[in-house]
Amino acid sequence: MRGKIILILFILISQNTMLNAQDTIVNESIDYTQPKEYTLSGISIFGIKYLNKSTISDISGLKINQKITIPGNDISTAINKLWKQNLFSNINIELGEIINDSIYLKIILEEYPRLSKFKFSGNISKSDITNLKEDLQLMRGKILTENLIKNSINKIEKFYIDKGFLNVQINHYLSKDSLSPNSSVLILDIKKSKKIKIKDIVVYGRKKMLNNNKTFFNKKDTIYAISNKKLKKSMKETKVKNKWRFFKVSKFIKANYDDDKENIISEYNNKGYRDAKIINDTNYLNNDNTLTIEMTIDEGELYLFGNISFIGNIRYTNEELSRQIGIKKGDLFNQSILDSRLFGNQEGNDISSLYLDDGYLFFNATPIEISTNNNSIDLEIRIYEGDQARINKISVNGNTKTQDHVIMREIRTRPGDLFKRSDIMRSQRELAQMQYFDPEAFDVKVEPNPSRNEVDITYIVSEKSSDQIQMQGGWGGGRVVGSLGLTFNNFSSKNILKGEKWRPLPSGDGQRLSLRASSNGAYYQNYNMAFTEPWLGGKKPTSLQVSLYRSISSNGLTSEERQEIQVSGLSLGIGKRLKNPDDYFTLYNGLNYVQYKLNNSQSFFSFRNGESNNVNYNINIGRNSVDQINFPRQGSNFLLSLKVSPPYSIFDDTDDYSTLTDQEKYEWVEYYKWKFKATWFSPFTDKLVLATRTEFGFLGAYNEQLGISPFERFYVGGDGLSGMGYMNDGRELVSLRGYSNNSISPQTGATIYNKYTAELRYALSLNPSSTMYALAFIEAGNAWEKFDNFNPFGVKRTVGIGVKIMLPMIGMMGLDYGWGLDEIPGNPDSNGGQFHFSIGQNF
Repeated sequence: MRGKIILILFILISQNTMLNAQDTIVNESIDYTQPKEYTLSGISIFGIKYLNKSTISDISGLKINQKITIPGNDISTAINKLWKQNLFSNINIELGEIINDSIYLKIILEEYPRLSKFKFSGNISKSDITNLKEDLQLMRGKILTENLIKNSINKIEKFYIDKGFLNVQINHYLSKDSLSPNSSVLILDIKKSKKIKIKDIVVYGRKKMLNNNKTFFNKKDTIYAISNKKLKKSMKETKVKNKWRFFKVSKFIKANYDDDKENIISEYNNKGYRDAKIINDTNYLNNDNTLTIEMTIDEGELYLFGNISFIGNIRYTNEELSRQIGIKKGDLFNQSILDSRLFGNQEGNDISSLYLDDGYLFFNATPIEISTNNNSIDLEIRIYEGDQARINKISVNGNTKTQDHVIMREIRTRPGDLFKRSDIMRSQRELAQMQYFDPEAFDVKVEPNPSRNEVDITYIVSEKSSDQIQMQGGWGGGRVVGSLGLTFNNFSSKNILKGEKWRPLPSGDGQRLSLRASSNGAYYQNYNMAFTEPWLGGKKPTSLQVSLYRSISSNGLTSEERQEIQVSGLSLGIGKRLKNPDDYFTLYNGLNYVQYKLNNSQSFFSFRNGESNNVNYNINIGRNSVDQINFPRQGSNFLLSLKVSPPYSIFDDTDDYSTLTDQEKYEWVEYYKWKFKATWFSPFTDKLVLATRTEFGFLGAYNEQLGISPFERFYVGGDGLSGMGYMNDGRELVSLRGYSNNSISPQTGATIYNKYTAELRYALSLNPSSTMYALAFIEAGNAWEKFDNFNPFGVKRTVGIGVKIMLPMIGMMGLDYGWGLDEIPGNPDSNGGQFHFSIGQNF
């Protein structure tokens, strides 16, 4: 009896494997207790309207004259192969005739319809429809399987849950398309209800608590191990609703909530509660369609650092390592601080950096807890120093345009040198400053060879477009001025005569060529060309800079009534990278000559005919440790410059300059000019950075009787673009947002100014092809005609917001809205809310 039961169960299992709930193969002439082999003599396929029957037969794997066993696996295997095609909503295989040992099968199929089109119904916006279409990727002709529809519904649910609509309901309907055979229209009906916001987060189990051992985030309580403020801050994405919250919307997203629970535990761990854990948590809907989250925390005991000892160290003493780690007995135990002091932090003052900067590439440190007494944890740090490693080979990958030697000369690591991590980091910074590569894609591959105590280093870069086209429009001299500029930042002068190197210009040698032209037709033309060779001679970082420019301003006439100013200039400069006080310092020396020719001119010059000559020498000393250009996160930039002309008045015999005409006074312009600029970048996060800047300028005279030159003056206010260079008296335009152009300075220009700026920047995109960030700023500055009136705190203040975007072929473009807070005497309309457009400016 027991054997028969087992046999019956075997038969039932075999039948269930062969067929699904609707798949039957029953014939009274077959003894299902005795499997028998048949010859398949024929296959008939029913229910197919749009598919090829011979193809279906091939897919099933059943062949005419094939030997099959019934009951057996042949039929179930055929059914499984058909199901895998996702073409059918129903599959049946039935027995036809049985003649002796020959058998005939019937395959009865029901095809899935194909998607003709899909549409949405319900209370959804047009923008939601656009986004959902991109997410679903439903194409005409797709087979409408149950999985396809289910996956589409799941994507829609996730889309709305992520937006805070936890009660979203999605239904679907299929309607036959009369114009397309075997096709249906998929209708997705969405009811999203109201967005559910988090009303409160209730935390149980915290020590030193009031309110019956629970904390409401919206109420003020007593002092806890972790304050309410820090606990709320640790939940970065899960926030209680607040009408004043703009940047973090109160909505519940399960994945973000799980991350925030881990953040809470991390906050406790950082305060010495290393055993803290969330015992349980739940959430529930309130009657007002809000959500309350409850969780219970077991804080555990507070732990402190105890004694920290070192073993295995030879190169550095215990005292040196103790100073480097900077953790004292009695400090709150914090695993993240211990790890950062051992294995690396942004400041580079950890033990790992100490060894890695001294060639100990194979260094390792293992902290071991050796005892825990009274919640004080004693640690033993086991040091493995290994041997010092030297650099064997340096290589570069990814440079498709820039020549290897251009990159290699900026790299601080050299074959044969001891391995130093700081040199690698500095090399990355120098490569970022070149502007040829994507700073977000930098990578360094370090391949150590312990058997030889050597290491190979490969710098991986990704080229980006560095050339720029600048087209500008501005207002100057009462007319619209257009400007076109071409800047080639990776030029190659040695390949000019090689036609195959013109793509579109010869490039790859790191030189800079700038061509610019401005005009408004017959009234104004300006031409400028500049060339920079950053490594003169190719062996040392000594740069050569040459520039030529010429401009003509006139009334457009060609007769005797023509009024004209011609300005021609030449600059030649040598820059050098210094080694002391450190190699972030640079020194620049330049010689400049500008000639002004006036012919019956009626302009800002105080004379109408004659010439003025401006010969000057300028020296700049600067220190630039900024990590990159497009979106700097850290570092600083200081620049002190002095421009001086020869003191001609010392050598002439004039006693009374009031008897001279202005043309005679300024035939040879004399002055000295000091400028100082300092900028700091302080990161809060990888995307949030505070940029601060201060600047100062002063124009002085050698001879009090002759007075301060009308050239080279400062004009403060506005966007710093006024005139587009139309005014060519050497003036410097200094932006101050929130005020109209040049409105801060006296009409004749200022001889002294100062300016302070603080910008809070948030990166919206770090893509090298379109780096973009938003900013909020406070700014203050002023300008004076005489030094006696100078007051560094008597400034005009402004606040505002803006956005800047770096486009490879254009440069940095910005749009700011500033609100000037202080009125300008005699110019009541110069302050208030104003938009400012900027190009090429990124302090």
